[in-house]
Amino acid sequence: MVKKYVVACSMMLVICVLTKMFGYSYSTSFSKVIFPNIESARKLTESVFYKDLNFANELLPIGDKKIEYRMEKALKANSYSKLQTLKLHQKAEVWFPIIEPILKKYGVPEDFKYVPLIESGFTGNQVSPKGAAGLWQFMPQTGRDYGLKVNDQIDQRMNIRLSTVAAAKYIRDLYKQFNSWTLVAAAYNGGEGRIRRVINKQNQDNYFKMDLNKETGKYVYSLISMKEIIEHPEDHGYKIKNPRKLMALK
Repeated sequence: MVKKYVVACSMMLVICVLTKMFGYSYSTSFSKVIFPNIESARKLTESVFYKDLNFANELLPIGDKKIEYRMEKALKANSYSKLQTLKLHQKAEVWFPIIEPILKKYGVPEDFKYVPLIESGFTGNQVSPKGAAGLWQFMPQTGRDYGLKVNDQIDQRMNIRLSTVAAAKYIRDLYKQFNSWTLVAAAYNGGEGRIRRVINKQNQDNYFKMDLNKETGKYVYSLISMKEIIEHPEDHGYKIKNPRKLMALK
């Protein structure tokens, strides 16, 4: 009788250990083993990851497969096989300490420091085929509207400090129009007039649910992806020896 009791206790102990280790669940009669649903567990893990992604504290909506697919695609586009993140880290270490305090002074969320990474790759003298120039890729007239000298003799769009002040003022004015930082980012890329027309036509002011052109439609996802890659490179396949710790404004 004692031996039977010891055996039974041993079985219970093994079952408890297995349950904790592998998540198995047993019926009280020990007649059936219920294995964990791997697919459900994977989806839960993905949702937990996605729920923390945000731009300027505006969270990425979860539970929408279309949105999660776009986010996954943006992250893959910046994966270790396609992006030289070490160079971006090095550039960010140089430019972020200049950009961050200016954005803060004008009440602009720090996440907008990733805009130059998307717009110009932190290449200060870059000029687009359409005429946008500098880290922030200002068009000539927009630059002038926000205090930059742009003429045949001088182009202050190439000046990191002056152009960042202009960008901060422009972003702040866009927020007064749209009252959403994700829409501000979209308007920065696609133009406020176009975004306003889309809002009115679709009766929708949630960036993630709007039907936008290809470039603007993926813009905020690219910003979130760049933020994630820069801040957590090793979580996305990068192996960086002696990684530099990026300076951030406290």
